[in-house]
Amino acid sequence: MIASPVEQLFTLFNETALRLQEELQCTFLEALAETGENLFQGSILQEELSEITKKGLKKQYETIKLEQYTNEDIRKAFQLAILKGMKETAQPNHQMTPDSVGMLTAYLVGKFVKAPSFRLLDPAVGTGNLLLTVLNHSEKQADAIGVDIDDLLIKLAYVNANLQEQPVRLFNQDSIEPLFIDPVDAVVGDLPVGYYPNDFRAADFDIRADEGHTYAHHLFIEQSIRYTKPGGYLFFIIPNGLFESEQAGKLHNFMKEHLIVQGLLQLPSSMFKNKNAAKSIFVVQKKGEGVKPPNQVLLVDLPSLSNKFEMDKILIKIEKWFKENKG
Repeated sequence: MIASPVEQLFTLFNETALRLQEELQCTFLEALAETGENLFQGSILQEELSEITKKGLKKQYETIKLEQYTNEDIRKAFQLAILKGMKETAQPNHQMTPDSVGMLTAYLVGKFVKAPSFRLLDPAVGTGNLLLTVLNHSEKQADAIGVDIDDLLIKLAYVNANLQEQPVRLFNQDSIEPLFIDPVDAVVGDLPVGYYPNDFRAADFDIRADEGHTYAHHLFIEQSIRYTKPGGYLFFIIPNGLFESEQAGKLHNFMKEHLIVQGLLQLPSSMFKNKNAAKSIFVVQKKGEGVKPPNQVLLVDLPSLSNKFEMDKILIKIEKWFKENKG
């Protein structure tokens, strides 16, 4: 049985990362970033490796020609390898946006953002999976920026983008600190849920908590709005209980002042092990001159994303909404 392109690439990523992990005495994810960089550069960059390992790796790399694979094949294979590494480390901040959610977000970005070229920001870029899914499915020219505080995740995002030859600018910093970027046309983000520990920095935000730590996901929303042009769209993957917490009042008032809600697509609860962890895709637009609210907000309760018949019905409903509300 012939292996699929994704299987071929995953096998290469996995086997070469395991070799590097053993010899460099590092984690699988660190080794994966190293092997991805080797593959992209076309040479073995780790000078401390033994000659036997270097020869073995060289032989394995030569079995793959990246130009013969699509960006999506590369992304999916690299994602599978990352998921394997994440299971080993089990870091709470190492989460990945599921493929189906990424593709749905990409579809929505394509429908809402009309300009032939646009600037796109992911303020919680992680390994780059969501951002790269959107870029791979976009027919438009996108100038993309990703920000993340985790240096290992940003390195994986960098290697991921390089292997797919997607020009993404990446910043390794706390996304709630000032960002040195020009305003963008659109934001995508799978918002990290939890408390933000730096109360001094949070004090600079309108939605800061009156006492105690402010929710990080609230701050990500306000920060994203700051760096979005008037009329720009923001596509957030949010917890379903976003407006039910004790800090929700301030967030609600802030959003009412600065945003127009375009849509809320509730993801199927079957996607989440814990019902309390269920999420939705929240589509909002920054207020600006000539920006009008839709006749009605797009509200969708998504079926299982693998149920083609039900999903087709939902997509027809979404297309109808766009005709009636976006002309």
